[in-house]
Amino acid sequence: MNVLIVYAHHEPTSFTAAMKNVSVQILEANGHNVTVSDLYGQGFSAVAQKWDFVTTSGNHFNYMSEQKHAANLQMAFSPDILGEIQKLQAADALIIISPLWWFSVPAILKGWFDRVLAMGVAWDTGKFYENGLMRGKQAMLAVSGGHPADYFKVNGRHQATPNQLLHPINHGTLAFCGFNVHEPFVALNVLGSNDEGREKALKDLEFRVKNMQNSPQYLTLYNT
Repeated sequence: MNVLIVYAHHEPTSFTAAMKNVSVQILEANGHNVTVSDLYGQGFSAVAQKWDFVTTSGNHFNYMSEQKHAANLQMAFSPDILGEIQKLQAADALIIISPLWWFSVPAILKGWFDRVLAMGVAWDTGKFYENGLMRGKQAMLAVSGGHPADYFKVNGRHQATPNQLLHPINHGTLAFCGFNVHEPFVALNVLGSNDEGREKALKDLEFRVKNMQNSPQYLTLYNT
């Protein structure tokens, strides 16, 4: 299986980096081909701009329409976007590894969604959810959060569970594009955990990555 890991953290000694390293190790040990898009390391731009395209279709600039236009012109995207699209098209599975920031993900990862999951590439008019252009591919989020698990409850400080917080990405982004979305892995209390706690979380991630194809579907877990 070809696996694309999209990794969004700037610090190589972070817990999120350890999550990426463990994922690569366990996948390669089990015979999978792994490609890593290190967004910070690549200097990936989060900003959707006119120069994301080799050519544009007219005077009025609409980003999604230009994505469709570029897709129809044999992928006439800028080199950084085209490289990511090619990685994605070659992958059987996508694992996104990121910290949880402001109940979402860092801007650089949101920019990857905006620029790479393009109209005409990952979805299209009438081609989303079960008809999305990424159908047949697996996807899973692996996210780290600093606050304790008790915060992430409907009656907790954040008044939402991790699945509720990640719903816009799991459903509104990945499932929308047709991915077969699996239960996210969420490591909580990273800032308050000791070495033993962090090691346990990495072991849990190792198990999830190794058994991703057999993990529950995301929508069966929403609201839990």
